[in-house]
Amino acid sequence: MVAESPPASMIPVYYARTMGVNTPAAIVFGRWFDKRGLSALIVVAIIAAFLAPLVFWCGAAALLGMILWGIGMGGQESIMRAAVAGMVTPDRRGSAYGIFNASFGLAWFAGSAILGILYDYSTAALVAFSVIVQMAAIPVLSYLQKEQAS
Repeated sequence: MVAESPPASMIPVYYARTMGVNTPAAIVFGRWFDKRGLSALIVVAIIAAFLAPLVFWCGAAALLGMILWGIGMGGQESIMRAAVAGMVTPDRRGSAYGIFNASFGLAWFAGSAILGILYDYSTAALVAFSVIVQMAAIPVLSYLQKEQAS
């Protein structure tokens, strides 16, 4: 089920394109967050859920998967820290950012370790884990969005 990988010489090109969409995505999703709140991050999670299947299973569509990765990174990077500021009082923001960054870093490490293990074991398991984790974020974000609205 694994598609043929792009030539190694194209990997820097794919990565450059990924980074090329990161900044515009950050601007678009940052503005969306300013107007609509966490619904923007919900859309980012949905978009990011499609990147692993495209990258690992669709050969020629791997570039599209990489572009979705760039969109996901840009959206997450522009929204998550701004969302923390809106969830706590100004006198607690330092602590909140510390807790957020520590939690985010630990979760990133754990997720990366799991993905690395799964990559050696089965790309189908890696893709499934990636999609499930992205989709599992949606109910959490929906709950937080409702809490902020009330």
